[in-house]
Amino acid sequence: MSEHIIIERRGAIQIIRMNRPDKKNAITRKMYAEMAGALAAGDADPAVRVHVFFGVPGAFSSGNDLADFMAVAMGGEGGTEVWDFLLALATAQKPVVSGVDGIAVGIGTTINLHCDLTFATPRTLFRTPFVDLGLVPEAGSSLLAPAVLGRQNAFALLGLGEGFSAERAKDAGLIYAVVEEDKLEADTLAAAAAIAAKPPEALKIARDLMRGSREDVVARIKEEGAHFQERLKSNEAKTAFVAFMERKKAG
Repeated sequence: MSEHIIIERRGAIQIIRMNRPDKKNAITRKMYAEMAGALAAGDADPAVRVHVFFGVPGAFSSGNDLADFMAVAMGGEGGTEVWDFLLALATAQKPVVSGVDGIAVGIGTTINLHCDLTFATPRTLFRTPFVDLGLVPEAGSSLLAPAVLGRQNAFALLGLGEGFSAERAKDAGLIYAVVEEDKLEADTLAAAAAIAAKPPEALKIARDLMRGSREDVVARIKEEGAHFQERLKSNEAKTAFVAFMERKKAG
C-alpha cells in the first residue's frame, strides 16, 4: 500500500485509513485501487470480521483528486479504479463502519451510504456538489439516499447540493451517532469490536436480510457511471469546471 492508504489490522478489525492530509484526502485512482484491494482481501480473510474507514483530522475526504479526475475527463480514460472500488464497497461481505471528521465531499459523503454504522464529529459537513459541476450522483447514491433519507432529504443533498451538518445527517438517518473529535476513533473502533465479537454466520445472515439484494445497487452504480462519463463531456460540465478552477485560483 502507498503512504496515502494505510491498512492496519487490530484483531478482527481491518482499518482502511485515507492519509493524504495535504490534499484533504482527495482520492486518486491509485488510492481507489488500493482501497478496493483491501476490501477484497479483508472479505477473503476469515480473520477479518469488519472493515473500518477513517480519514485524517479535519478531512474524511474532499472527493476525487482533481488532476486524476481531469485526466479521465479529458483523456477519455475509463477510470476503472473508481468503479472497482464502488463495486467492492457495494458488495462487501463483512460489515463496514466509518469514522468521519471534518470535510466529507462527494464520495466522502456517499461512501457512508454503504456503511452499516457511521460516526461523525460535530464539525463534519456532508456535501455532494455533483449537479453544481454538471454531473450526476455516484456510488449508487441516487438509489440509496432516497431509501435511507427519504426523497426530499435526498434531493436536498444530491440535487440542491445542500450541506448536511452532522446533527442533520443523524436526524436524516445518514449517520448513526455524533461524537466529539477526541472520541471519534475510540467510539468507532469500540463499535467495530462489538460487531467483530458477534457470531459471524448469524450476523452475516442478519446483515444480508437488512441490506437486501445488492444487484439493484450494482446496476444503479453502473447506470450512474454511464451518465457520469457522458456528463463529463458536456458543455455544462466543462463550463462548471472552468468556473470552479477560476474560483480555486482566486481563492
